[in-house]
Amino acid sequence: MQGTASWRSGARTDKGKVRSRNEDAFLECPRHGLWAVADGMGGHADGDIASQLIVANLAELPPHQNLYERAKAVRRCLRWSNRRLNQELTVTEEHHGIMGSTVVALLLEGNRGICIWAGDSRCYLWRGRRLYQLSKDHSLQQQLIDTHHISRDEALAHPAGKALTRAVGAAPELTLEVLELGVCPGDTFLLCSDGLYQGLSGEALGHALDLASPRLALERLFADVLRGAARDNLTAVVIRR
Repeated sequence: MQGTASWRSGARTDKGKVRSRNEDAFLECPRHGLWAVADGMGGHADGDIASQLIVANLAELPPHQNLYERAKAVRRCLRWSNRRLNQELTVTEEHHGIMGSTVVALLLEGNRGICIWAGDSRCYLWRGRRLYQLSKDHSLQQQLIDTHHISRDEALAHPAGKALTRAVGAAPELTLEVLELGVCPGDTFLLCSDGLYQGLSGEALGHALDLASPRLALERLFADVLRGAARDNLTAVVIRR
């Protein structure tokens, strides 16, 4: 496979200060140009099992030679994971409600990248000292903002705003969003769960991603969040050429 060896990355997860268990999971596989973050749906049955299943299934994918074939394989894998989680609910009587997880995955090869996601875990790009949010949340909050039913401030304050409109395991059929992009020298990517970005401003994210290495960026990100309330699990993967 061409063009994947030049990427350096680091990953870290923490259960935060309030949650008793960590329902986040991550995949870091620079050799295959694939990274992912999954955030089990808090308050639902076995969110940690859902996120770990997704990451384990992605980790088992064979290394396809072509970026687009790899992206197809990731989409197939996530849809299979969705069916598996739905079947678990059907055959196991203990489960009440949804066993699901968000997911955001990034594939890189040479000067091309593909981001695939469902839910509100995010992919950011730090380029030319500017921060770009590449993914768009699949949440009621974002839906209300997009449809202009209420103002942005009202949407952000909505009591059910964090409710997800898409997630792996949440419905019999999974709809994924896909973004293809060009990659430039010096680009830095951040995949993260909402427990990380909710506790930080865009400026704080940028300051961390501007540091010299993925390891230093992660140290800054986690130190910044853990100085605050850290009410949720937090996970981040930082990727740099």
